[in-house]
Amino acid sequence: MRFSQLFTKTSKNVPADETAKNAKLLIQAGFVHKEMAGVYTFLPLGLKVLNNIANIVREEIDAIGGQEVLMPALQLKAHYETTGRWSDEVVDDWFKTKLVNGTELGLGFSHEEDLTPLIKNFITSYKDLPIAVYQVQTKFRNELRSKSGLMRGREFLMKDMYSFALTQAQHDEFYLKSQAAYTNVFKRLGIGESTFMTFASGGSFSKYSHEYQTLSAAGEDTLYLSRAKGIAINKEVYTDEVLAELGIERASLEEVKGIEVGNIFSLSTKFSEPFKLTTNDEMGEPMTIIMGCYGIGISRLMGTIAELLSDDKGLIWPENIAPAKVYLARLGDSPEVVKQADELYNRLTTANISVLYDDRNARPGQKFADADLMGIPQRVVVSDKTVQTQTYELKARTSQEATNVSLEDLLKTLGD
Repeated sequence: MRFSQLFTKTSKNVPADETAKNAKLLIQAGFVHKEMAGVYTFLPLGLKVLNNIANIVREEIDAIGGQEVLMPALQLKAHYETTGRWSDEVVDDWFKTKLVNGTELGLGFSHEEDLTPLIKNFITSYKDLPIAVYQVQTKFRNELRSKSGLMRGREFLMKDMYSFALTQAQHDEFYLKSQAAYTNVFKRLGIGESTFMTFASGGSFSKYSHEYQTLSAAGEDTLYLSRAKGIAINKEVYTDEVLAELGIERASLEEVKGIEVGNIFSLSTKFSEPFKLTTNDEMGEPMTIIMGCYGIGISRLMGTIAELLSDDKGLIWPENIAPAKVYLARLGDSPEVVKQADELYNRLTTANISVLYDDRNARPGQKFADADLMGIPQRVVVSDKTVQTQTYELKARTSQEATNVSLEDLLKTLGD
């Protein structure tokens, strides 16, 4: 990527209509554009970050046997009438629409009612189970308040997965695999140390559901955290009974705020029963299939990471989700400087090292400020000074000092 070819720009101005830190930084850095409250366009650099996050999620979910599909966002009223969830009194955050002929449709907020009847076409034996199907798809929810930037959207990207098992034991086995996969996701995204599995209400399906909450003062949920056990309890289930069951002393807990970045629910047979999703077991006895639901907010994660991993200069992306690994700043336009910077850009690109090449006619201070604001992990400078010494100035985003290195050492550092 050459900066001069990007249609987007950075901005020194803080968006007046945003209160959330993540939204302010992402807009100023040219990663997103706000269309309306809770609705954002992902610009070229922002889309790279979003896709990088989604691909990490995909890799971990694929590793436990998840199979990816892509389902329609438009949803049939009849499916939701089957489960009793079409009424606004039951689900109060839907967007709904109509075809020209008056047929009512829902705009996807979740997909249990869509996937369950679809799965009926493919499960013909107990040997077909267990299976887990997921998608990475845009969801729509008619939030009353959308003032937390990407962390509470009306239109957002989500990974939603649904598991289907013959027995409770089969379901529980996959449920535990999903917990491990979620832990891996948050570690790889750089927020593993501040993200905790949280016991929350299981509703009518099970005693508990499990949320994944990232600690942040910007969070909307109140949690009670046991650092010793590495778990938290949502305020909604914070009772003496729960504390006793988990073996936690009330005095050992600290009250914190969290951002819910993922959740896991046991659904039991709530959706399989209305759709008559059954199959015979090994003895030929009919069994109603047991389901689970597993969500991760992809765009919410992007907002959460921006909220946590940033400083007074801008964003600090982990290397594996940054829009580029290297910010190459060319200072000056003498033939020697241009030649050396162009050659390095081509060499890095050939080596599959992602690079944003700032080839603009702009002041050094502006380029350095943009590099910090965008949160690119490594900054490399080519200037008249570096050309004379046949070195390159290298500085990590989190470092205070720059060092001059040879081409060999530069390539070795950036290639690690």
